[in-house]
Amino acid sequence: MSDLNVLVIIPCLNEEAHIEKLLMQLISESPKLIVVADGGSNDKTVEIVNQYSKKYPSIKLINNHKKIQSAGINQVVKEYGNNFEYFIRVDAHGEYPCDFLKTLYDEALAIKADSVVISMDTFGESGFQKAAACAQNSKLGNGGSAHRNNSDGKWVIHGHHALMSVDAFEKVGGYDESFVANEDAELDFRITAAGYRIWLTGKTKMKYFPRSSLNALFVQYYRYGVGRASNALKHKQIPKIRQLIPLSVFPCLLMCLLAPISWLFTFPFIGWLSICLGYGTLLALKSRSLTNLLSGFIAATMHYAWSIGFCNKLAKSALNSVVGKS
Repeated sequence: MSDLNVLVIIPCLNEEAHIEKLLMQLISESPKLIVVADGGSNDKTVEIVNQYSKKYPSIKLINNHKKIQSAGINQVVKEYGNNFEYFIRVDAHGEYPCDFLKTLYDEALAIKADSVVISMDTFGESGFQKAAACAQNSKLGNGGSAHRNNSDGKWVIHGHHALMSVDAFEKVGGYDESFVANEDAELDFRITAAGYRIWLTGKTKMKYFPRSSLNALFVQYYRYGVGRASNALKHKQIPKIRQLIPLSVFPCLLMCLLAPISWLFTFPFIGWLSICLGYGTLLALKSRSLTNLLSGFIAATMHYAWSIGFCNKLAKSALNSVVGKS
């Protein structure tokens, strides 16, 4: 099989449970170069990648000193991107079809897209993960995002990053490394603003595994909230309705402090929580799974963490603005 003329980039941190299987699958498609950008793993990730790089010259490992994914991808594109028309971002915390790389490459050539993004199906292995997957696959958990649902293929303004033109990526300046999360949506805003086009393919997708604990999930969605607020502030964007609903959760909780004045102030928060728990019950009944009874509580946790992250970023930005003017 001839080499596939793409640069594959895997940003990762402590992915010993997934990286070996992922490398084996990617190697089977014979891409010209696979670069793992490790953000300081303290498990066996680096050892595993080094073993594979000795066996397969097309696999390289670099140390991502800045640790965050966006910085790792920027670093790889800067060092190796000049030899390629396209790069493909592969997340270590997921699984991909056996023809994933080729399908993306062929789709980009056929559609003449500057970026080809994919849909995500979330799957759980443990009991908690299964409930989290149920929540994230539902409209309650994903708000109806295009890349969280199956698609026949369409032009979009944002999706889960996979293939991208090296030229387009470099011309708009790559990922903004000041973003702790949501760097993909921020880049997509600049990509489309510059006149480049993003295609959500319906021919392939990824299998994603959610965080395995409530605390890890909370931290993840807190960072998502911070990232989305950063995007809104940078580009002066008004959040979409599907984002305004979870955004209102923390303010609704604060309104509960006014309960001594009137119990009516507790209605918005109680109403939201009731909807989440009720929706989770419906999901459990539909799937006939007692485990999925947790999905409503998990979705509520995701909303709450996202809201706190968003509000915290806005508050810090407002405070810095006031201090700067004084």
